[in-house]
Amino acid sequence: MASIHVTHNPDPQILKSRGVFNWPIWTKEISEFPWHYSEQETCYLLEGDVIVTPDNGDAVYFREGDLVVFPAGLICHWKIIKAVKKHYNFG
Repeated sequence: MASIHVTHNPDPQILKSRGVFNWPIWTKEISEFPWHYSEQETCYLLEGDVIVTPDNGDAVYFREGDLVVFPAGLICHWKIIKAVKKHYNFG
């Protein structure tokens, strides 16, 4: 299975060309929960610190300013350390 891909401080031109700042925004308080991705999600964190641990995989840390791609089919556990505000896009 594909892994979570994190780009720290992506080039602003890449964000602009992908239309990231036109994507919807999702927010979530400090919490922990299981999650399953039925389709690929790409997100850009405006705020927050997160650890996502895939089932049978290593924990992945990401934070404000990171562009993250979650593969379709991923089953994981989210641990939000600092409240999240992110742009997101499915597909």
